[in-house]
Amino acid sequence: MDTARTGGADGVIALAENKYGKSRVRLVQVKRRGDRHDFREWTVEVLFTGDFESCFVGGDNRNILPTDTMKNTVYSLARESSQTCMEEFGQELAEFFLDHNPQLSATQVSISEKIWERVLVEGKPHPTTFVQSSGELQTSEISRARDGASAVWSGLDNLVIMKTAGSEFAGFLKDSLTTLPESTDRLLGTALRARWKYSAADVSFRTLRKSIRQILLGVFAEHASKSVQHTLYAMGEAVLQQIPEVDEIELNMPNRHCLLVDLARFGQDNPNEIFVPVDEPHGYIEARIRRQD
Repeated sequence: MDTARTGGADGVIALAENKYGKSRVRLVQVKRRGDRHDFREWTVEVLFTGDFESCFVGGDNRNILPTDTMKNTVYSLARESSQTCMEEFGQELAEFFLDHNPQLSATQVSISEKIWERVLVEGKPHPTTFVQSSGELQTSEISRARDGASAVWSGLDNLVIMKTAGSEFAGFLKDSLTTLPESTDRLLGTALRARWKYSAADVSFRTLRKSIRQILLGVFAEHASKSVQHTLYAMGEAVLQQIPEVDEIELNMPNRHCLLVDLARFGQDNPNEIFVPVDEPHGYIEARIRRQD
């Protein structure tokens, strides 16, 4: 509840929305199952919403759980938890904080996971050795309120993909400053960021994540793209059509340009084969696609 602090020509001043918490809590966990180990690396963020006005306004810390305690809770609960899926661990962590902190009205737990895969030795996955071959992150965000309201988002970030056919960009608006030529055969590359909201908090997160990722990649590969916007919508639409457990999806697709090199000055042709990659500046395209009631 907002409380006025001062008045003046512009009216009263009050504390509005506020949160606090601990960010970038790094966690590596090894589950030892005999001679076969499971390895995962998470980065956790915890945010509290609640009765903290006395701290912000008056410097009274009696309702403030130290963020260092939040960090320690992440490690302690990870040791005791049997959860191996970050969405399920995030729900467990959010419930723990709500149960032990009556001053909270809601808590939010965000977790990202680096992808580690087993090293292949003589064609077989090694039981205790892992390799990180991609900068892709798997992500999740769990919010839970004391009144029972909750939401689970999952996603991925920095999924770098490229297609060398099936992409064009033509028929666009032109003015006196337009220099970009139209193209009916261009390279299309992006570092995809996606997040989707589930309709329930008890779905098969790991299985659905794998399916959604494959749908996104499959549509990107097969779609006859008229623009990044065109392909982005087709990708999100396909997820909603094929995965009924998802209510909405957000997609962010920066356009990582590859520009055709002019080799004519060297007496050479360039039949769409030699390019220079340009990361900056890049086009920025995002959208949220949801089911309509």
